[in-house]
Amino acid sequence: MKRTIAVCLGLMALASPAAAQSPVAVVEDVKGKVTGAEFMDYVTPKSVIRIGDDGSVVLSYLKSCRRETITGAGTVTIGTEESTVAGAGVLVEKTNCDPAQINATSRETRAVAATVLRSVEAKALPEPQLTLYGSSPLVEAKGRGTLTVRRLDVPGERQQINLGGTQLRGKFVDFASENVALVPGGLYAASFKSSQIVFRVDAQAKPGATPIVGRLLRME
Repeated sequence: MKRTIAVCLGLMALASPAAAQSPVAVVEDVKGKVTGAEFMDYVTPKSVIRIGDDGSVVLSYLKSCRRETITGAGTVTIGTEESTVAGAGVLVEKTNCDPAQINATSRETRAVAATVLRSVEAKALPEPQLTLYGSSPLVEAKGRGTLTVRRLDVPGERQQINLGGTQLRGKFVDFASENVALVPGGLYAASFKSSQIVFRVDAQAKPGATPIVGRLLRME
C-alpha cells in the first residue's frame, strides 16, 4: 500500500507542472530585439520575456482580456491575468474578448460536435461556446485538412479552405489577410479534423485586423 501511495504521489508531482503550463496569453506583436517570445506564441505563467532598447511586444491575456503594449529595455514576467514588468514602459488597454476562449480546447470542441450536428439537423440552434468580437477570425488549425466555417442561423453562407500545412506558423489562418469577414450577429460552426466549435460573431464586430484575442478561434 505504501508503495502504491508513493507511486501515486510521484505521478501527481509530475502532472502538476504540466497542468500549470496552460497558456494564459498570446503574443500579438513583436518588434526589435525580443527574446523569449515570437509572434503568435502562447505564453504560460512565470515565462520571462526580455526586451532590448529598441524592442516592443504586445501581449493579450485570454481570460482578463487585458492587452499590454510593452516597449523599451526590460523584462516581462507572465502572470495569470497580467504581466509584471521591470524597466520597460507599459500601455494597458481593455479589449473585447470572451474569457471562455481559454477553455475552448480540442477536448471540449470534440465533445460537443455530435450534439451540434444533431441540433442543426433537428432545426434547433445550439448555444454558442464563445463569442468573437472581430468578424474576420484568426483560426488556429494546425497541419493539413479542410477548415469549414458555416452559418447556422441563416442557411447558405459557407467558407471552406483546404489547408496544406503552410499556414502562418504552420497553424494560423487569418481571415483578415484574405479580406474575408463573417456577418456580425451571425451564429456559426467551425470544423477542422475532429474538432468543431460553435461561435457567435458579436453584433458590433468589425472586419479586418482587429485585436487578435477578440477574434481568435482555437481549433486544436
